Amino acid sequence: MKLIQPRFNGTDMAITDSTCNLFNLSSSMSIADTTFPSTISAINCRFQQFYETLTTPLNDELNRLSTESLHHQNLIQECQTEISLVKSSIAEIDSYIAGISSNKEILLQELASLKQKMEDLQSISYDGTLTWKITNVLEKMADAQSERQTSIYSPAFYSSPTGYKMRLRLYLHGDGNARRTYMSLFLVIMRGSFDAIVKWPFSFEVTFCLYDQSGQQRHIIDSFRPDTNSNSFQRPRSEMNIASGIPKFFPLSMIIRDDNHYIKNDTMFIKCLIDFSDISKIILPYVLSLNPALPHHVQRNMIRVETERRVQLQQQSTSPSGFSSSQITENATVYYSCYEQNVLRTARQAVNGEPNQRSEDLNFERTLCIPNAQSSDENFANDAIT
Repeated sequence: MKLIQPRFNGTDMAITDSTCNLFNLSSSMSIADTTFPSTISAINCRFQQFYETLTTPLNDELNRLSTESLHHQNLIQECQTEISLVKSSIAEIDSYIAGISSNKEILLQELASLKQKMEDLQSISYDGTLTWKITNVLEKMADAQSERQTSIYSPAFYSSPTGYKMRLRLYLHGDGNARRTYMSLFLVIMRGSFDAIVKWPFSFEVTFCLYDQSGQQRHIIDSFRPDTNSNSFQRPRSEMNIASGIPKFFPLSMIIRDDNHYIKNDTMFIKCLIDFSDISKIILPYVLSLNPALPHHVQRNMIRVETERRVQLQQQSTSPSGFSSSQITENATVYYSCYEQNVLRTARQAVNGEPNQRSEDLNFERTLCIPNAQSSDENFANDAIT
């Protein structure tokens, strides 16, 4: 407006001058009526001058305004284009940020996976045993119950550095017919680097142990022997065979009890033992009660010594010159107390009140005072004597 104003002021002055001249012309006409023709010519000339004086600035101003208007329209168009580009850039930035957030989640998951793999590698076993520490149990049970993730896998372990490769698969809310009533625990035979030279099918007895964390060593122990006709124990043709094991390993009703000693600090421990040497069921509770902190060679030596001691006791109990009644009673009390702390008892027996598992050798049972379905605690010593 400031640029336009001087031009309008000039135009107004020109119009004012022309108007004054017109009035002067009218005055001259009243004075010189006798010279009318020449006066008309003068008036026309004056009007022509007035028109030119009036229209020339207006045309110039109109041209200027048209030029400025076109320029402003171009500026507006450029601004709209810039706004569109900015909006497009904002959308790209938002998309990029969303991609970064998604990638961040993926990277965090991969980092957690790598961390877990590193921990698994640090605890890898090459002697046919696995002690599996399971953390965040309640969260994983909730995932299993809602079927977001029905099962979890243990780290891989090996029978030897050149042996079978295996892992455990745990259904925290049960699998198949055991769904919602039991935890199901299975062994998975995996493809290994030495499958071409190991013996197939896999045929060794498998023992699972759920650790009692109260210190009373009332572990839940259950075993199974592989079905050598099952594809689960043949040489793997894919990364993993179909899992096979104990569907009704541990009742969920015992997990939710207030006096549950198997889950502490949202953590539980499961051990798997592959029996390559036909460990007697009598010695099995002792094996599973050994301090896991001891080196493996120390544990093996302790198992050997304990096995020899119990075999010797069995031989002495069947010898004609065996123990006296007082000796047998004393030994019976000691070994029953020991066995009571390491009772070989499955989860189903614990719930249903079934008798403890028994050895096939009844004399061995009596020597070690293994309770049977007919005997009561008070009669163990007498059973051993008879």
